[in-house]
Amino acid sequence: MSGLSPSRPGDGHLKAVLGPTNTGKTHLAIERLCAHSSGAIGFPLRLLAREVYDRVRAIKGDHQVALITGEERIEPPQARWLLCTAEAMPRDGGGHAFVALDEAQLAADPERGHIFTDRLLNARGREETMILGSATLEPMIKALTPTAEIISRPRFSSLTHAGPCKLSRLPPRSAIVAFSAEQVYAAAEMLRRFRGGAAVVMGALSPETRNRQVALFQSGEVDYIVATDAIGMGLNLDVGHVAFAGLSKFDGTRRRRLTPAEMAQIAGRAGRHQKDGTFGTLAGGDGPPIEFAEEEIHAIEEHRFAPLTRLFWREAEPRFDRLDMLIDDLESRPGHGALAPAPEAIDLAVLKRLAEDPAIAGSLHSPSLIARFWDTCCLPDFRQQGAETHARFIARLWQDLRNGYLGADYAAARIAELDNSQGDIDTLQGRIAAIRSWSYIAQRPDWLQAKEELAARAKGAEARLSDALHARLTERFVNRRTAILMKAVGKDPRLLKVELAEGDKVLVEGEAIGHLEGFRFVVDATANHADRKLLLAAAEKHLPDLLARKADLLVARDLGTLELSGGNIVRDGKAIAAVLPGRNGGQATLDLSRELAALPPGQRKELVEALELWLEAQLRPLLPLRELERAARAPASGSEVRALLLAVIAGHGTVPRDAAGLEHIAPEGRKLLRRLGVTIGALDIFVPALLKPAPRRLLAGLGLDRRPLAGNMEPVLASAHHLPAGYRRAGKQAIRVDLAERILRAAHERRANTRGGRFAPDRVMATSMGLAQPGFDALMRDAGFRLERRAQTLPEGAHGPAAPESWSWRPRRRKQQIEGGNGPAPPQGNAFAALADLVR
Repeated sequence: MSGLSPSRPGDGHLKAVLGPTNTGKTHLAIERLCAHSSGAIGFPLRLLAREVYDRVRAIKGDHQVALITGEERIEPPQARWLLCTAEAMPRDGGGHAFVALDEAQLAADPERGHIFTDRLLNARGREETMILGSATLEPMIKALTPTAEIISRPRFSSLTHAGPCKLSRLPPRSAIVAFSAEQVYAAAEMLRRFRGGAAVVMGALSPETRNRQVALFQSGEVDYIVATDAIGMGLNLDVGHVAFAGLSKFDGTRRRRLTPAEMAQIAGRAGRHQKDGTFGTLAGGDGPPIEFAEEEIHAIEEHRFAPLTRLFWREAEPRFDRLDMLIDDLESRPGHGALAPAPEAIDLAVLKRLAEDPAIAGSLHSPSLIARFWDTCCLPDFRQQGAETHARFIARLWQDLRNGYLGADYAAARIAELDNSQGDIDTLQGRIAAIRSWSYIAQRPDWLQAKEELAARAKGAEARLSDALHARLTERFVNRRTAILMKAVGKDPRLLKVELAEGDKVLVEGEAIGHLEGFRFVVDATANHADRKLLLAAAEKHLPDLLARKADLLVARDLGTLELSGGNIVRDGKAIAAVLPGRNGGQATLDLSRELAALPPGQRKELVEALELWLEAQLRPLLPLRELERAARAPASGSEVRALLLAVIAGHGTVPRDAAGLEHIAPEGRKLLRRLGVTIGALDIFVPALLKPAPRRLLAGLGLDRRPLAGNMEPVLASAHHLPAGYRRAGKQAIRVDLAERILRAAHERRANTRGGRFAPDRVMATSMGLAQPGFDALMRDAGFRLERRAQTLPEGAHGPAAPESWSWRPRRRKQQIEGGNGPAPPQGNAFAALADLVR
C-alpha cells in the first residue's frame, strides 16, 4: 500500500502557498517552474493546463514544453516542462526539478479528492515542491507534511457584499452564477432581451467552446456572463460583480446549501488584480428571496473559513492478484487520522458492477488482465450518465480490449456518428461529451492500433462540434444589435460607427437596424417590440447624419460638387439655387435656378429635399449662433442679456466690449453667457467656436459677412489695412481676438502677482504667435496698460542683470474706449435678420 507516510524525502524543499482567490499563487508557481531546469504542474482542469501551457510555451519554446491531459497529449521528445491535469501528472513528480499541485484543497472533494491527496503526499520535485491552495488546507498540510514551509498570501483586492439586485439593474461586467442548466438558460434569455445578451459557461461545455464564450465577454462584445459554479475554478475574468442566482446545489447525492468556502471561491471571481469586486444575489425571482447570512458575508469578505478536518484517500497502487483483492484494496481505510476513505467514485462503482458479470469476471484470469480491466473502468464518465449506463459502455470496450486492441472500424464508426453539427444546444453538448470519451481512448498507449489517426479524427470532430455549439449559444443568447445599442446608452452617440449601406440599409457597428425609404427611417422588421424603442432612439440620434449622407450621395450623383458662395449654392461656378431667408422667423428656403425648376415635379421635389438636407449639414458650424439666437428670443434671459446677445449675433460672433453694454449685465447674466459659450474678454466679447475657419468661410459664402476673410484664421496677420472678420488691430498687424485675450489675460495675471502694480510682461507668447514688439505694445495700450520704462541695456563693462521693462495698468475712461477704434470691424450691412433665419 502507498501514500500513508505523513512525510517523505524531499519535504524539506516543500512549500505550501495558501490564500484566497486573486493572490497570484498560480502566477508564482509558473515563475518558479520557469526558473528551474525542468518541472511539472498539476491542475484541476484541462482548460487551466492548456492556458498555462500556452504561457510557458511562449517563454520556453514549442519543443521544450509538454501538455498532458486525459484527452490530449502534446509531448515533444525534448520536453522538460510539463503542464498536466492532476490525474495525468507523474505520481512521484517524475524526477523533475520542480513540481507543483494547484487547487490542492480539492483533496477534500468526494469525487476526485483522492487523486489530489495522492499527489499532495507523493509528487515531489528534486529541488522544490509547491502546494497551492486555500488557507483552509493549512491544518492538513501541518498534519501530513509537518516539515513543509507554509506561506500565506493576501488577496490583491477587496471583496464586498453589495446586497440583492434585479437582473435588469445589474452593472456591466457582471457574472451571474446559477446551479442548473435551466437557471442558466433563463438568466441568459432575460439578459438577451434587456441587455443584448450574455456569454454562457457551463461544466458540460468543451474547453474550446468555453474559451470562445469567455472571449465574447472578455472582448466586451457582451457585458454579462452566465455560468454554473464551474466559473469558480480557473477562469480569470474581467468581472466586477458576481450575482448568485441561488445558494444551494445538488452535489450528486442531495441538494444542500453552499459552504462559505464554496461561496467565496465563486464570489472571488469578482475584482481581479488590484481592482476591487462585489458580490450579491439576484432579486425579484419566484419563491423566497435569496440572501446571504451575516456570518457568510463576514466569512467571504474577511476570507475566514472553517479549516478542513480531513482529506479523502484511496489506495493508488492496489494489488491485481485477484479481482476481490483489487476491490478490497480500493475500499481499504487509510492509516492516518487526517485521511478518510474516499466515497465510492464512478470508476469503482463500474468495477464492482461488472465484477458481478460471470463472463467478465471469468475472463480476468491474470494480474495483467485485471490491471488492464481496472484501467478501462477508470475511463471518465464524460457524458455524466451514471454508473449503469457507463458500465455498459465499459463492458462493450472490454469485449475488444481483453483480446488486444479496440477495433479500428468500430472506433471510427462511433466517431463518425458523433461528428454531426446539427441539433440544439443540449444535443451538441451530449455529442461533445461523448467525443471526449473517444479522445481519451485515443490517448491510451495500447488501446488502439491506429491511435494517431483516430485521435486526429476525434480532435477534429470535437473542434467542429465546439464551433457549432458556440454558434448556437451565441445565436440564442446574444443579440449583438441590442448589445451595441445598450453600450451606447449614456455615452456620446457620435462614437458609434453608423453606416448607410447598399440598398439604403442603416448599419450600426455593422448590424442592420433599419433602412431609409426616401428620407424616412424605417425600423428593421425583424426587431422585437423591446428592441424597437432602442432602434428608434439610435436612429433619432444619427438621423441627421444619415440623411445628410444620403443627400450627399444624391446630390453628387445628380449635380456633382457644390459650394456656398454669395448667398447661392454653386456648382462649377454657376448658381443652381439661391438661399432665401424665411419671412417672420420662418426657415430658409431655396429658389432653384431656371434649369432645375424645369425638372419634372417628382424629380424636382426629391432634389429640393436633398439640397435642403445638404444645406442643413453645411450650416452645422453655425450651431453656436443658433443657440445664441434661441437665448436672445427667450424672455427668461432678460432684456440686458438679450441686447448683448443680439449685438454678438449681429457681429457674427464678435463685438467690442466697449460697445456691448456689459456694465448693465448682472452676475447671473454673465454666468448665462458663459454657459452659451460666450467669452467676456478684456477688449472683446466673442464666441471662440465661431473663430474657426469653417464658420467664417460659411458666413462669407452665405453673403452674410462681407468683411475680408482670413481663410485659415491665422493667429496674426501682417497687415491690418483691411481688417478681416474675427481680428482686431495691433499696431500695423492684426491679431485674432481670442489670442489677443490670451495675451492680455496673461498680462493681468502677472500684474496681480506683482507688488506695487508695476510688472514686466512675458513677451514669449506673443512672439510665438508672430506678433512683433510694436504690435504687442499697441495691444497692451488698447487694454489700458502703460509702458513706464523700457528694458535697459547694460553699459559696456557692466555685469549683472539688466533692468527689465516696466508696465502699469489703469482702467480706460469711457471716452477713451469709444475713441479707441482698434476693435473688430463691424459687419457691412444689417444681416442680423437673415442670419437669425438661416441658423434657426
